Formats: sequence, structure tokens, C-alpha cells
Amino acid sequence: TAAMPEITMRPIEQELSRTHPKLRLKCVMGDVKDSACLEQLFSRNKPNVVFHAAAYKHVPLMEHDNAWAAVENNVLGTYRLAEAIGRHPVDKLIFISTDKAVNPTSVMGASKRLAEMVLQHWAARAHIATVMVRFGNVLGSTGSVVPKFKEQIARGGPITVTHPEVRRYFMSVSEAADLVLQSALMGQNGEIFVLDMGEPVKIVDLARDLIRLSGLTETQIQIQFTGLRPGEKLFEELLTHSEATQPTRHPKVRIARSTVLPGATWESEVLRWLSSLAPQGEIETKAALARFVPLYVPFVHQADNVVHLPAQPTQKKPAVLRALN
Repeated sequence: TAAMPEITMRPIEQELSRTHPKLRLKCVMGDVKDSACLEQLFSRNKPNVVFHAAAYKHVPLMEHDNAWAAVENNVLGTYRLAEAIGRHPVDKLIFISTDKAVNPTSVMGASKRLAEMVLQHWAARAHIATVMVRFGNVLGSTGSVVPKFKEQIARGGPITVTHPEVRRYFMSVSEAADLVLQSALMGQNGEIFVLDMGEPVKIVDLARDLIRLSGLTETQIQIQFTGLRPGEKLFEELLTHSEATQPTRHPKVRIARSTVLPGATWESEVLRWLSSLAPQGEIETKAALARFVPLYVPFVHQADNVVHLPAQPTQKKPAVLRALN
């Protein structure tokens, strides 16, 4: 049900056809906000399980000019998908969320948190198991810093890092996929599963290690700090202050249960807002998000001077990079 650009879908189709030649594979282009497209898709294919990963997830791009587009795709698209699922014999819906939905400072994070809340309301009255899974960055995925850093090294530098103290959670593609499937199997209805991503990694350490693993030094490849981009935080979180976790039978998966959900009038107000015919501007979009997602605090950009990092002695490799050798 994801609306994926052709440039993304083509390699996925080719890889699956090569690695699983007996798999019955059908690639369908469409828009997750298009109710007629979704109805046709579910009527023709009759899926049992739906993994919903369609999202505009690039934080800086969604922060200003594309704020309303992010809300439409990430929240309205999720709701229309849920509506379509409710009309068909689907057994389970798995929603892929993000650590940026926790105490969000970005439009992208706030829109994903709002999508979680809308789905929780829907799941409370639907007879379809609904599971939400939060996790952070996936090494090697589209938009990951590792391919970007490798490209910058190949060009001779500099490597650009937003801030010397910025940290992020990382896991491999295979581990993320495995834990999402584990969560899907365990989920019953309305739970938010949080994946154990280990300790957050300093991005500057990641950059230093990639320089060293490339056989170069920080004298040859300079590290340049460019300042936090719109909507970005120094540290990502996996739980809100009002949530507590409990263990599951899998040691790397925990359940986060929100203590309070807004009432029915909240949901009707959100849906009325999402049904706006005219696109909303950035200020209006952020104001509405702050009203519907109480923990959302919009990012206030403060210009940082670009600085260069002096060469550092070789340090112990971050655990996340040991698999890259």
C-alpha cells in the first residue's frame, strides 16, 4: 500500500525476483491517500497482513515548505489505509513508526506521532489487530549517513556532520526486518513496540571510523560541522515521558503503553482538519500539530557557524561499525 517512487520500487522488485524466484510478487504503483486506489488494491489482492511503511520521512525537507504534505501523507494516508483495511478481511496491520515520534521537535516526527494516535483510536473500535513499531536509523538504508559519508570520502571530503554531540540509534537492515516481524507476530491490538537498538552512536565517531576504514586520515579527509538542520535533535528517544515499557518474550522487543489517549472529540477534530481541501501553510500546520500532539515542541532554528574538526588520534571503533569491516 506504500506509494513508492519508481526509482525505489525497481531495485526491490529486481532483488526479490532474483533472491526468491518462486515468490508470487506484484508491484503496484499508487498513492496511499487515494481511497479509490486502495479499495481496488484490497479488492483485487485480498491481503491477510499489511505492513504500512509509506511516509515522507526526510526531516529537514518536511519542516517548512512541505509541512502540510508530510501531514497529508503520514497521517491522512495512514487513516485512509486503515479505513480501506476495515472494509476487507485483513488479519493484521503493522505500522512502521520512528523514534522521532517521541517528544517530537520536527513536523515529520509530530506527524508520525499523530498517525500513531489516530491508529490507536481506530484500533480501539476495529476488529483488526493493529501493531505499531518504533525504531531509529537503519544502516545502509535510503538516506542513511553511511552511504552519504562514503560518497563524501570518495570525493575527497569534507565529511559534513551537523553537530559534534549529535547521536543516533542504528541497527542493520536484517536485524530491523527480523524485529519488526517478531513484533508483528506478538502484537494483538493497539500496542506500540519499541526495538532495543543498543546505545546511541555519536555521528562524528561514525565519520572518523569510516575515514579510517577507508585507509585515510582526518588530515586527508576533513570533518566539517554544519549546524543542526531544521527539525533535528541532538538525541533521539524511543519513549515519551508518559509511557512505560514492559518486556515481551523477545529480549530486544519491549511494549510501550501510552497512559492517556485523547477523547472521541479529539479524533473528529483531527479528521476534520485532515480533510481540509486547501493546503495549509507551515505556521498553520505546526500550530495544529502542537494542538493535537501535546508533546510536540516546534524546532526553532539557531544558525550555527560552520566549524572544522581538528584531526584526532585513532579511537576505539563504535560497536555499530564492527560489522562493516
